[in-house]
Amino acid sequence: MKTRKPTLEKISPEFGSSLRVIKNEAYIGENKPFWHFHPELELVYVNKGKGKRHIGNHLSYFNNSQLLLIGSNLPHHGFTDRLTVNGSETIVQFRPDFLGEQFFSAPEMETINNLFERAKNGLLFGIKTKQKLGQKISKLPEKKGFKKILVLLEILHSLSKTDDYTILNADGYTFETQPQDSAKIDKIFAHINDNFKEHISLDDIADEVSMTVPAFCRYFKKVTGKTFTKLVNEYRVVHATKLLSESQMSITDISYECGFNNFSHFNKLFKEFTGKSASKYRSELKLVVQ
Repeated sequence: MKTRKPTLEKISPEFGSSLRVIKNEAYIGENKPFWHFHPELELVYVNKGKGKRHIGNHLSYFNNSQLLLIGSNLPHHGFTDRLTVNGSETIVQFRPDFLGEQFFSAPEMETINNLFERAKNGLLFGIKTKQKLGQKISKLPEKKGFKKILVLLEILHSLSKTDDYTILNADGYTFETQPQDSAKIDKIFAHINDNFKEHISLDDIADEVSMTVPAFCRYFKKVTGKTFTKLVNEYRVVHATKLLSESQMSITDISYECGFNNFSHFNKLFKEFTGKSASKYRSELKLVVQ
């Protein structure tokens, strides 16, 4: 029997964040789960729901709640089929080095580093651990900045100290995690990186990877969770923040330098992604420098 190759999912954290936290409080039918992998670890907590666990070569079902930690590049499938009344699913995705290459190599982080290693086979935590940490995980999307990182480290530390878990992909059977899709998504992101200062048409980018525009749009949304336009605009805003801090260019000139051909549109998106206007962003930077 030939095993279907998993698709690389490109995780793109929200602006100003080094991790991605999602909370689903209703099943969204069009966001169909798919067989995929990514270099980020994934912490999943469902407080009330039912669904299927497909992690590596492990397959099982749950009918109430679950707490999982899935390691880097471990193929898995979406988990929740249905959330019950007052049910929610909280997902936290982060790279092993999201706090720097050496952070989790420090002696104080040894237990968390070991947790990450165990998670490469998929960990399912028991009732005691769910009761202890479930509410804290559910409230993580409400936290901002430093507090979010601090709470996540507290959660990881607790998970690293417990023996209340089951290894799911116990025999270590792995799938080939270098499918053709990896090269495809890398090519798309390289094209964005090289050309985001100019207009990138959907026709051009779809042609770059030999796809029709509708097929490309479906594919890109599936593997990134964002539309192509939104991700390109995020690239542009990130570059704008760099220019605001490192150059003396006017804000109008910066907007055009970053690929926006409409200044009011730039202002609207900048505030949407950063929570403040470009002028306020620059003035606050000056206060920090002083």
